[in-house]
Amino acid sequence: MGPLSGRAARLRRAASRGFTLIELLVALVVAAVIVGMITVSGSPSPERALRFDAERLALLLSLAREEAQLRGAPIRFESDTRGYRFLILRDREWRPITDDGDLRARPWEVETRLLIERADGRPVLEFGRDLVEPPYRVRMQRPGAAVTILANGLGAFDVVD
Repeated sequence: MGPLSGRAARLRRAASRGFTLIELLVALVVAAVIVGMITVSGSPSPERALRFDAERLALLLSLAREEAQLRGAPIRFESDTRGYRFLILRDREWRPITDDGDLRARPWEVETRLLIERADGRPVLEFGRDLVEPPYRVRMQRPGAAVTILANGLGAFDVVD
């Protein structure tokens, strides 16, 4: 029984090193659950996406304010439900800013409505050479979510729910 029994023992050992069908199915189920959790946690909620856009807009408003002071020319912010843009006053005409990659026109990912609340009632945001301006609010609304950008008039912009 020498050579045959040795060969049979080796085959049994080699077969025991593999995976059973049950083990493979369990591994696939675990992988599917992990992928499902990553997909669910990785997709942004409408509230999180709106807050991200509001924080970016707050930074851009701050930048536009500083640019207006540096350039010595007023900068205006305009928006509609499809997107927003910054304009600069040149030769008595509002022109889109094209020489600054940060202040370029941008589309909204999702239809977004902005409501500007100013003490003077003006529905536009314009930044000039003044270092101090009246405080205001910019209310951003999307289906199922809303957030507010607060401007203190001294150049600080905060996003609040």
